Amino acid sequence: MFPKTLALAAAAAFALGAAAIHAPTSTASALGLAAQAADVETSPSGMALGVFTLGEESAPVTVIEYASLTCPHCAAFQRDVFGGIKRDYIDSGKIRYEFREVYFDRFGLAAAQVARCAGPERYFGLIDLLLTRQDDWTRADDPAEKLKTMGRQVGMSAEQIDACIADEDGARALVTMYQGFRNDPRLTGTPTLIVGEDKVENPTLANLSAAIDAALED
Repeated sequence: MFPKTLALAAAAAFALGAAAIHAPTSTASALGLAAQAADVETSPSGMALGVFTLGEESAPVTVIEYASLTCPHCAAFQRDVFGGIKRDYIDSGKIRYEFREVYFDRFGLAAAQVARCAGPERYFGLIDLLLTRQDDWTRADDPAEKLKTMGRQVGMSAEQIDACIADEDGARALVTMYQGFRNDPRLTGTPTLIVGEDKVENPTLANLSAAIDAALED
């Protein structure tokens, strides 16, 4: 089970109504999902704090995704849309992609903690795993144990995962960051996709591509 304080932190995030890191590679590198390297602040357990990004810092257009790891629509976006955006725009250096975590429940917060404790080099690889196999852990009899199993699959030790989940300071830091994101009027649900300054309604691959192409032409 998760510590009571972790559950309370997640409840506070939900009640108040989601995460900044430029982060080098392992499972993530195999997927081409290594975050950009830069100064990384960490919590006592080694949990990386801040917002993670993919792509060139100097890219002409920034795309922001607000997503919850327990949101089925976010899982569908990861499966059906993100790969095309990565192939056509991130890998080619056209956009900088910023992933902002939204916490609707304690398991979404805990999953984000585990992904962050995996380190910047594995963060996006584990995020991809958590979203594309969302049903495997969110619908499990013991989601906490499933999260630990997925952490071990990307090379984390059991001790590292336990310390991460018990990291109350780290959880509070993430909740505080989430509270700041709630001030963004464009965040109305998950996933929310923002190209430049504008939210893209119905973020299909076609709609996102059209918005990014238009922003690149400006």
